[in-house]
Amino acid sequence: MIEIRELHKSFGDLEVLKGIDFRVAEGEVVCVIGPSGSGKSTLLRCINLLETPTAGEVVIGEDVVTDPDVDIDAIRRRIGMVFQQFNLFPHLTVTENLTIAQRRVLGRAKAEAERVAAQNLERVGLSDKADAYPAQLSGGQQQRAAIARALAMGPELMLFDEPTSSLDPEIVGDVLAVMRGLAQDGMTMIVVTHEMSFAREVADRVVFMDDGVILEEGAAEQVIGSPGHDRTRRFLARVLDPAAAELD
Repeated sequence: MIEIRELHKSFGDLEVLKGIDFRVAEGEVVCVIGPSGSGKSTLLRCINLLETPTAGEVVIGEDVVTDPDVDIDAIRRRIGMVFQQFNLFPHLTVTENLTIAQRRVLGRAKAEAERVAAQNLERVGLSDKADAYPAQLSGGQQQRAAIARALAMGPELMLFDEPTSSLDPEIVGDVLAVMRGLAQDGMTMIVVTHEMSFAREVADRVVFMDDGVILEEGAAEQVIGSPGHDRTRRFLARVLDPAAAELD
């Protein structure tokens, strides 16, 4: 479904992506892990052209996303993205947050947009918050609403950029449970995450990035349980057992 070929991205003199080759099959869940600053979020943002690659190609289906003549709005309608921050409109109710893009971008009638919104709020366990405003929700509820908003557009692909990093540990599980459900439903997903238990349980494949390159990729149990690259081992040691890593 997605093919990335020799992808480079620079910000001035800083080269963030240094020749990424990457494929994702339809229905596959791929978790991207690695230290901060390794280029994980930039990779996601290049897939839907929130960042314009310096060189290389991004292909989704048969569409070359990086072609200057591509209809990027049409491409973005096929891709849902969930950020670290929830980015809900504070002055709109949850339902209104879910219907505004449906009506303005997809041209759906109000009643149909509200039906789709209700369906997706039920999917993420927020049917009882349909008329609430974002400020009345917990962080985990806001993130689940953001996921429902993305799903309401009917995406073929979901991108998650560390969706639990801003949440209190006790509510992370609610968001991960929603993501597990999407994986079970066959949604194609690329997830940048530090949640190794989620990656081990849900991912079909784990990709380890460092300093703008992919150093290792494979089945979750292989990469997380028995990494082959020394840099991967050192990263996982710090993530899985920070106290031990500090004593080392």
